[in-house]
Amino acid sequence: MSKLVVTQETVESTSRIADAILGFIGDIPQSNIRKSKSPASDSRKLTKSASLKSSVTAGALALPPGPLGWLTIIPEMIAVWKIQAQLVADVAALHGKTSALTQEQMVYCLFRHTAAQIMRDLVVRVGERTLVRRASLRVMKRVLEAVGIRITQRTIGKGITRWLPFVGAAGVAGYAYYDTNQVGKTANDFFGSDISMDGTTPD
Repeated sequence: MSKLVVTQETVESTSRIADAILGFIGDIPQSNIRKSKSPASDSRKLTKSASLKSSVTAGALALPPGPLGWLTIIPEMIAVWKIQAQLVADVAALHGKTSALTQEQMVYCLFRHTAAQIMRDLVVRVGERTLVRRASLRVMKRVLEAVGIRITQRTIGKGITRWLPFVGAAGVAGYAYYDTNQVGKTANDFFGSDISMDGTTPD
């Protein structure tokens, strides 16, 4: 991965993204799905459906060309995150673990494939058991800032595609499909494991 040149604009963008995620995860969606006898299989079906929905949503928002396209980047991410967050809640429900769904778990499922290393501050695997650490606000912000840096790198590329609306929209749609598919896989693996909650992580 190419290095991101750190400018004041980059820092501000990263901070805005982190704040947006922090505000977003404060409202974990509910699920009306019942516990499944075949959660892994049903999770794959839900993931495929959510991936297609994310792809269509992101692709449509990426169609406006030039400067207008830049304005759709944040709305596009939020729209896709909402679809992905509902997917995480539904996969948790399929595994019968809706009541255990926390902000730490939501962040892990949404962004593990984006910033795997930093997610160790929230979730660690110990044999067959998954240990979730309750994060202080400072730790959560640090994690989300790291996620924000990765997303900022991707956003720069997205901004460039806005000048090629139809070609760019296809690329954005394809990435949204891939991204949501990864979220679904992470959620299925996570909620399919034996989950334990730990104490608050140190600052």
